[in-house]
Amino acid sequence: MSGLTEFFSEAFAQTIRALAGQGLHPAGPPYGKYYGMPGATADVEAGLPVDGSVAESGEVRPGSLPGGRVVEAVHVGPYDTMVETYAAVQQFFAAEGWQPAGVMWETYLSDPDEEPDPSAWRTLISWPLAGAHEDGERG
Repeated sequence: MSGLTEFFSEAFAQTIRALAGQGLHPAGPPYGKYYGMPGATADVEAGLPVDGSVAESGEVRPGSLPGGRVVEAVHVGPYDTMVETYAAVQQFFAAEGWQPAGVMWETYLSDPDEEPDPSAWRTLISWPLAGAHEDGERG
């Protein structure tokens, strides 16, 4: 987990270079797709939405986010406090009697280079319902 910021920084930079080499540009903010709830380690991939098809380039491969019903919450604050928002989302799932899927993603609505105050950072947490057209395949 301590290397997550560096991982995302490098992954997003590689992806932007690969897209530019294909004449493509991001169509929205970057995201991290998690395969299971992060703990001491995280199984995660980094991505940027695009309009169009992306060809594999080095470590950059095309992928997709799951479709179907999704519970979403906006976290405001630094990344290391997102555990609180995740807990609230899990409580919502329990209150509704729903089961969360094994894959979730975070969309980083704030750019730390443009907004240096972590208390103002906004992150959209999206967590699909289990069985709601879940697509956990890596892409």
